Amino acid sequence: MESGKSKPKARFSTRLPNGDYLQIAIWPGKSDPSGEVLNAQIRHMSDGEWVTAGKLALYRAKDGSYTQLPDRLPTPPSKASDKQTGQNEPSTDVG
Repeated sequence: MESGKSKPKARFSTRLPNGDYLQIAIWPGKSDPSGEVLNAQIRHMSDGEWVTAGKLALYRAKDGSYTQLPDRLPTPPSKASDKQTGQNEPSTDVG
């Protein structure tokens, strides 16, 4: 078991007609596990590296209400994740 790393409840990905990837992940809430964080992002190949072209995060509270979460600071791309996933598909690290 990995310590300090949560796993998404669900993760979906599809390749768009222009070659980009649309990825959606559903994570358990951190402060309230009955809530969920929905994270959607579009990944684009640029200069041989996958970069996030756009993203949106929503929080679903246990009462069913939704709110948009503020953008988080971007993290630099990891060469290790490129080696694990290969150059054919972008990394799906979200959350």
